[in-house]
Amino acid sequence: MITVEEHLASVLAAVRPLDATTMPVDAALGRTLREPLVAAVELPPFDNSAMDGFAVHFADVRDAAADRPAVLEVVADLPAGSPLDPPLARGQAARIMTGAAVPTDADTVVPFEETRGGLADSLGRIEVLAAPRAAGAHVRGRGEDCPLGGELLPAGTLLGSRQLAAAAGAGVTEVVVSRLPRVAVISTGDELRPPGAPLARGQIVESNSVLLEGLVRETGAEVVLRTTVADDGDALRAAVAEASALGADAIVTSGGVSAGAYEVVKTTLPMSFVSVAMQPGKPQGFGGGHPLLFGLPGNPVSVAVSFEVFVRPALLAMQGRTELGRRILRLPALAGWRTPPGRRQYLPVAIEDGGVRPVGPGASHLRARLARAEAYAIVDADVTAVSAGELVDVMLIS
Repeated sequence: MITVEEHLASVLAAVRPLDATTMPVDAALGRTLREPLVAAVELPPFDNSAMDGFAVHFADVRDAAADRPAVLEVVADLPAGSPLDPPLARGQAARIMTGAAVPTDADTVVPFEETRGGLADSLGRIEVLAAPRAAGAHVRGRGEDCPLGGELLPAGTLLGSRQLAAAAGAGVTEVVVSRLPRVAVISTGDELRPPGAPLARGQIVESNSVLLEGLVRETGAEVVLRTTVADDGDALRAAVAEASALGADAIVTSGGVSAGAYEVVKTTLPMSFVSVAMQPGKPQGFGGGHPLLFGLPGNPVSVAVSFEVFVRPALLAMQGRTELGRRILRLPALAGWRTPPGRRQYLPVAIEDGGVRPVGPGASHLRARLARAEAYAIVDADVTAVSAGELVDVMLIS
């Protein structure tokens, strides 16, 4: 057997970055940046108030206290969006709302709460009852979040709603991103029947293609073909030809890669087949041409784990993503379990009460229990058992 790291290295060595494209910011959700995102305007674009209150000279209020308030004349009123820049002499203030531009002559904002009367008595003459902590208090400085031309996000970043909002706020209208990987999903097996079809003895409902399509889409890729074929070499070759004609960058099959007598993927497709020291997911197939070929085992948990460990990193690498792995935490086991000798275990677990609990025994066919998993506990090959309370690595998947 080879290690997980060895097989993953072979997979990633065959990955080639996809083409980049330029698109509007508001259409780029879920895309991966291929060039750094640079601010087109300063953030914020001007000094503005962080509070509702008064723009003042710090020197006028530096000694203010409840028993000796600073008395100021209010000479202007500045709502958010106002273009006004009123002059302020010493002893004068401007009422100002959150987000409004601070007058050039002012350097500090005093909140309503630190004045006598507050908002209700905020025009004409005010009394400041507490000194600000320093000059510049409650003022958001021009460019303090990001300067003009500053890097907002590096290449390789996944663009979610927060990232796109930052881009829009920084005046960016277009981004350079990766095109989406095109993926074909092919389930194999004479025993497979579609959901809702009557089942004869020996037949099961096909679900791996549903699982794989969802996992593929979660990486930001698009599924160009999803199909099921019997253990028939001609049918499998026809499906692969169709996927290639549709421009697939990767083809992911499930089933037909083990040591049985009817392993159609193993006998038909140009892949290398290896045994990986992991459980589940020991038999793996991979072809490093174009499209990339992934031959995954047929049991549902094996499919899910194999995708996480090998296929998902490849699809992210195609897009230029800098982070290829899932987030891993160190959490205590709430119950003990045994592990397979000589193989790294990926056990579906639920997270509860600050720890993890197996959702069932480590059997690769338990698709119903897989639905309750929030993570995989990862146990090294040299560990024979996990005890309750022991800390384990946990790969988050939801």
